[in-house]
Amino acid sequence: MSEKLCVLRLSAIGDTCHTLPVVRAIQDHLPAAELSWVIGSLEHQLLGDIDGIRFIPYNKRGGKAAVQSLKRDLGEQRFDALLHMQVALRASLLSRHVKADRRIGFDRARARDWQWLFTNERIAAGDRQHVMDGLLGFLEPLGIPRPARPRWDIPLPATAREFASRTLGDRPALVISPCSSQRARNFRNWAVERYVAVIEHARMRGLEVILSGGPSELEREYGERISAAVDCRNLIGKTSLKELMALLAAARVVISPDSGPVHMANAAGTPVVGLYATSNPDRTGPYHHRELVANRYPDALDQYLGKSVDQVRWGQRVRHPDAMDLISVDDVTGKLDLALELGA
Repeated sequence: MSEKLCVLRLSAIGDTCHTLPVVRAIQDHLPAAELSWVIGSLEHQLLGDIDGIRFIPYNKRGGKAAVQSLKRDLGEQRFDALLHMQVALRASLLSRHVKADRRIGFDRARARDWQWLFTNERIAAGDRQHVMDGLLGFLEPLGIPRPARPRWDIPLPATAREFASRTLGDRPALVISPCSSQRARNFRNWAVERYVAVIEHARMRGLEVILSGGPSELEREYGERISAAVDCRNLIGKTSLKELMALLAAARVVISPDSGPVHMANAAGTPVVGLYATSNPDRTGPYHHRELVANRYPDALDQYLGKSVDQVRWGQRVRHPDAMDLISVDDVTGKLDLALELGA
């Protein structure tokens, strides 16, 4: 009899990209397992066509109606194990609707927001790990070894590939996703004039430059200001997630602050120049090519908190509006040149 397993990981785009290698490892080692994944409705747009997984999308803004829809979708099905891979209280409350004998969550130190109250098993403790390494810890209770190299294989429809091909043409391309989000006190976004300087450098290196991003007012404003100052193609707010994924996959290199496109590009195998000052790239940076990260996180900790990386909790954010200014244009162009020299 096949195992029935349910993964609970709603968001965000980056974290669901970190979750996918866990699911792929389960598929590789337990091919007969029946897999279900409770996922955010936005993230479902990117991953929902993966074969062999029953996706149960949840609208995080849908209120009580979304909860009722989730309950109907789950029905009376009982799972052998729930992999509760999100520590947010909202996710834990939703987990009550998943009927499972084994309810596997994080170790007590990482089971924030009372997640430990909603599980009956815990993965092994892990200290100062990349987020994805922490999630791969959910394989051990299932008797599955960690993969030597993570596998994503996010499917791309022909229409998305054709869109990327038409957009990029034959020239090597740099895709820049300049904004992480518009949430208050995020402080992850770099200055427009510095992006302009980097684009000028990239064009001198023979790269076509594409701006990408979501439809928020902040992202659109960024795109308009950058494209008004320098020659580049502004596609912010004009692509679906699948089209964006195809662009990132076809690009020569990607530049972005700590955000979903960093991890989408990483999953596609495209080198990423990550811009990190307010968050620790050893925890949330691109899983591969971390040598390409423009990392001023230690400097931000020192300047704004008076501490070193070893003196703060793992995952400590630097909540200061000037922190990203510590990343210089030379920092980024130097990493871009390195990516090109390495054969990106």
